Amino acid sequence: MPAPKKTARRYLLVTSAVLSSLALAAPAAVAAPSPSGSPSASPSATPPASMSTVGGARLGQPGTQVNLASGVPVLPKDVSARSWIVADAESGDVLASHNAHWRLAPASTLKMLFADTLLPKFPRTSKHKVVPADLAGIGSGSSLVGIKEDETYTVHDLWLGVFLRSGNDAVHVLSAMNKGVDNTVKEMNEHAEELQALDTHVVSPDGYDAEGQVSSAYDLTLIARSGLQKKDFREYCSTVRAKFPGQTKKGKKGKTVRESFEIQNTNRLLSGDADLPVYQGIAGVKNGNTTNAGATFTGVAERDGKVLLVTVMNPQKPEHNEVYKETARLFDWGFKAAGKVQPVGELVPPKSAAQASSQPGVNPSGESGGSGSGAGGTAGTGSKPVASAPAADGSSGIGIALGITGGVLVLLAGGAFLVNRRWPLPDLVRRRTRP
Repeated sequence: MPAPKKTARRYLLVTSAVLSSLALAAPAAVAAPSPSGSPSASPSATPPASMSTVGGARLGQPGTQVNLASGVPVLPKDVSARSWIVADAESGDVLASHNAHWRLAPASTLKMLFADTLLPKFPRTSKHKVVPADLAGIGSGSSLVGIKEDETYTVHDLWLGVFLRSGNDAVHVLSAMNKGVDNTVKEMNEHAEELQALDTHVVSPDGYDAEGQVSSAYDLTLIARSGLQKKDFREYCSTVRAKFPGQTKKGKKGKTVRESFEIQNTNRLLSGDADLPVYQGIAGVKNGNTTNAGATFTGVAERDGKVLLVTVMNPQKPEHNEVYKETARLFDWGFKAAGKVQPVGELVPPKSAAQASSQPGVNPSGESGGSGSGAGGTAGTGSKPVASAPAADGSSGIGIALGITGGVLVLLAGGAFLVNRRWPLPDLVRRRTRP
């Protein structure tokens, strides 16, 4: 039985959601006009005057967007990123942003779109023997997990390589399994359009610098939110360390032995560093760093039942781990501001979810809705976390993992199932870190 305060809060949330569902007929936001020629991976020092308005008109305006009012904490002043966004992962409310739709080079944060596109295609137990052609075309200086030709890897191994070590070699092997890099790029661009991530243009599936390859803080946040709907995505992006297969060698008495080595997640808010503690409540998602992009990062964290997404692109301060430090400061602000600050926009649902929301009796996940209990009534419950054993597959066991039930919030009014802009987010593999 939920506590009275929680019940009241949930009722208010649902009531607000039902009311906002009436705005479904409002004019849709449109993307910013495409720049002349192909998008540039090396934009000017200032954001364009005209940017996408997907998610709300204010998100298309240059500069910082926030509704400061009495009781709302002031944004941190020492955030130097070209672009950033703070959003509620579950409701989709954008709490604050800065140049949210500025099209910038994404670096390896683009691997979130790669994963969200390809993860459903291959069972994690499937095996693949690597041939030389699989590793062709990897950019010079790429981050690698250490895949070797003529060795066999499971799909699970390859995804660990993608998420933990940001391995471009793992991306290329999975792309080869997906009928090649060109086909993978095509499917990623199609999936970005489905997500309404209209600032995003993919040229290389691994995020390696390429002319015309861009995304935005808004899009990367949309993409992360979509990926987090998938159990495997949540598992991989929250894994701190794991064993990865090495080369097969001859051991004693002529027997062949497959060596292994440890890999650690390069997300420093998850794994920590000498000048950076693990962030309390962090649960992923993905970092990146290239010459054109600078440092980029999208993170998800949970605290006191609130789940936030923060994306930071290209901090201008040269300090070590600056992208993570600025992300942490924005998370801190977001957790203090949540419930107090009026949103400046929203994370839109994918096209298919938006279409499903207009069909009575179907919720955004495609499941049938139940019957209502009268006007303004509610039914169904959100996912409830349960304590479980440390995450499998070699993760470090920092804190506890919370079970995934996949429940969704059902909104009912007048006996009809109404779905508003809210896109249900299953419980994350959340991590409460040690103090």
